[in-house]
Amino acid sequence: MSSQFSFVGFKNFKELLTNDAIFTQSLTNNLKFTIGVLIFQTLLSLGFALLLYRNSARNTFYRSLFFVPTIISSVSIAFTWNFMYDPNIGGVNLFLSKIGLEHWTQSWIGNGHIAIYSLAFVQFWVHTGQMLIIFVAGIQAIPSELYEAASIDGATRWQKFKRITWPLLAPATTMVVAYTTIQSFKAFDLIIAMTNGGPSNSTEILSTLLYHEAFINFRFGYASAISAVFMIVIALLTFLQFRVLRLTKM
Repeated sequence: MSSQFSFVGFKNFKELLTNDAIFTQSLTNNLKFTIGVLIFQTLLSLGFALLLYRNSARNTFYRSLFFVPTIISSVSIAFTWNFMYDPNIGGVNLFLSKIGLEHWTQSWIGNGHIAIYSLAFVQFWVHTGQMLIIFVAGIQAIPSELYEAASIDGATRWQKFKRITWPLLAPATTMVVAYTTIQSFKAFDLIIAMTNGGPSNSTEILSTLLYHEAFINFRFGYASAISAVFMIVIALLTFLQFRVLRLTKM
């Protein structure tokens, strides 16, 4: 940007970690967004996979249907859900009104208290089908002889899931959890297109904050500091997940 500059050392990091309330809020929003997506996306994709893992025409159709949002442009999805969340003519409030829950209708992305969760819903709506395919592949890789032996021994469906399906799905689960975390933590285009970090920074996350500092405020040094911290946070989260899921023992 300029031929002249002054070396500031760790000044940007100091400001970022001790004197930037927006950074703290962005990190908090990021954690809320990621945890919400991680829990619901993993549970939903696993549940659908248990229902649709058999290769029938019907199951193939539903798997394809759930996968469709993954291949649609994020900007197109953002505009669609902005319309769905519209407080006056949106489909969400209209549906709630039709079933007698008018008191639940509200501005879903205009209310700073729930906007980040509304965006998290869109995120896992988009990517649940993608994780579904990974779980289906994991279930289909489990030898059928194990289930036959368990049936002979009188095992219930829950016992089969607990003792066979879930332990042998560990590699697929690790992949889903790690990918979902990274994907959610660095979500960008969906949030920029739907709320641009508003209202009042209630949906600002680290990736959007980085963008705003670099390309709106032109503070490239500060944005670089955010980027470095961003990378460290994602690395730590991924490492902790691998430790919890005992990846090295699979």
